[in-house]
Amino acid sequence: MRLTGSVGLVTGGASGLGRAKAERLVDDGAQVVICDLPGSDGAAVAEKLGAVFAPTDVTSEADVRTAVAAATELGPLRVVVNCAGVPDATKVLDRSGAASALDRFSRTLSVNLIGTFNVIRLAAEAMIGNEPVDGDRGVVVCTSSVAAFDGQIGQAAYTASKAGIAGMTLPIAREFAAHAVRVVSIAPGMFETPLLLGLPEAAQRSLAQQVPHPSRMGHPAEFADCVAFVVGNPMINGETIRLDGAIRMAPK
Repeated sequence: MRLTGSVGLVTGGASGLGRAKAERLVDDGAQVVICDLPGSDGAAVAEKLGAVFAPTDVTSEADVRTAVAAATELGPLRVVVNCAGVPDATKVLDRSGAASALDRFSRTLSVNLIGTFNVIRLAAEAMIGNEPVDGDRGVVVCTSSVAAFDGQIGQAAYTASKAGIAGMTLPIAREFAAHAVRVVSIAPGMFETPLLLGLPEAAQRSLAQQVPHPSRMGHPAEFADCVAFVVGNPMINGETIRLDGAIRMAPK
């Protein structure tokens, strides 16, 4: 799909994978709305890129509707990339028992899975009114994770949220096919995000060495390249693509 004259909306767009994709969309000729929390660097990033910042909690219907409205004011919303999410590393049972597990599980699913679904449903509502370009009215790309398939100890909540994203990709793609809107998920492995770059160097090296080839962490621009490939190839639909250098996560 050609992006010149189109609008892209990126959640979690103030940093990491989301920022890289926002930058790529601008480079590819799209106008961009960056959605991130009010306290993020979203406003500064948007100003640098010539984009629009929409302060957004993805679990809020009002916030997402406002962001989608900001996008449609710029032109036809054709690309949505869901990168907003939170990490979680909590065992089901800790020294105090199961006391804290339910709250953290609920929060992780609320942001990562329900937040993604919230953005999909409200963005698609706007997309289906577009005139088709190269056969598509729009493309939705979601961010799953290799944890969806190889979840480690302490990742029950995170894995459930990312597996949920992978699991809902096909049925939503099948539903939206009638509207010529594609839905695809990408499951990144170890990437240079603020979360991983905040780890000690020894831990970063250890993680990089677990990747068979290339034996390093992925660059956010490589994630953006994969999204661009998905947007540009009309036969990619209803799929979750592992972008991981062939890593298979160990139990811990």
